[in-house]
Amino acid sequence: MSDVTYSEKMPVPENMKAWVLGNPEELVQISKPVPVPAKAEVLIRIDAIAICATDLEVMKYGTPAMIEGGDPFNKNFTPGHEYMGTVAALGPGVDEFEIGDRVTVEIHAGCGQCKRCRSGMYTSCHNYGLNYRDMNKGHRANGFTSQGGFCQYAINNINTMIKVPDDMSDEVATLVVTAGTSMYGLTELGGLVAGESVVVIGPGPIGLLAVAVAKSLGASPVILVGTRENRLEIGRKLGADIILNAKQVDVEAEVKAITGKGADYVIDCAGSEETVNQSVHMTNRGGKVCLAAFPKNAVTFDIGYLAVNNIYLYGIRGEGKSATHRAMAFMAEKRFEASLVHTHTFDMNDLPEAIRYARDRVDDAIKVVVTNSY
Repeated sequence: MSDVTYSEKMPVPENMKAWVLGNPEELVQISKPVPVPAKAEVLIRIDAIAICATDLEVMKYGTPAMIEGGDPFNKNFTPGHEYMGTVAALGPGVDEFEIGDRVTVEIHAGCGQCKRCRSGMYTSCHNYGLNYRDMNKGHRANGFTSQGGFCQYAINNINTMIKVPDDMSDEVATLVVTAGTSMYGLTELGGLVAGESVVVIGPGPIGLLAVAVAKSLGASPVILVGTRENRLEIGRKLGADIILNAKQVDVEAEVKAITGKGADYVIDCAGSEETVNQSVHMTNRGGKVCLAAFPKNAVTFDIGYLAVNNIYLYGIRGEGKSATHRAMAFMAEKRFEASLVHTHTFDMNDLPEAIRYARDRVDDAIKVVVTNSY
């Protein structure tokens, strides 16, 4: 404790309110000790956290969370990962941040020692979930393998933190991880070059921000495919040059007619057997298909078409290689209006209702944000 820096201007309590996962889809609010930051860590007072579809997966199925080597149920585990807040205490030797800084976070710190982490692909850490007892390899992924953000305070490694501009709202700051995931798929893994065509299937949060990021990177044209007209219209405001309602048109035929021989990039944010096949068939020879969502069960798709046409298929998980920093740069410069994706705000005490809105898309919820009041 003596090596941790606190400030009288921002007192830190001994205990905090936290939601913990019991049985599947069972959240209970309890009192937990406020964690203490170690070397290269800070304590963040959580001001706002967005609900991600993956949070809903974790709470229902357990995966991809891994706590103490297994599923996360009944282990005093707090989920949630898309949060921002205020630096409340500094671990030993930390001088990169100051108490009072507003920051947003990425999820993964990784173990820092495996081949993937050393190359910057810490979202693909070989020691995923190995951070307990004698198996402790130091892996961290808040809300997945370490404690998450549906609470009042959380610990983050300094490598996972980005300062938030004064004129950016708390709610918008929670969206940096989502935009960073799209950035990672398009740039570091995709190698997008300005002027290439991009199709995004599925106008959920990642899909809508993929449209915004693609347009900001110079993609042309950017085509958004979906079935909900109001969401497609939000996509247009975020930069989509063309919107296609999959209920009204033959999407594959339309994309080929627009692009000539197919799109250079297709990002599937829907994750169904139908959209995986659509993605493959609407991609140009030598193009790339990015799977940003994944079906729960095995699917059948035309791998022969993919192979014969030299189409590259890859998946993304999270926001590796510090893509969130580049996403924040775009958002800070207001290259796109990320707030269009934020639709609802709840108090942390009302988390179960906020989750219901996100899960059931009540009132056409897209990105639901939960805030703490202190």
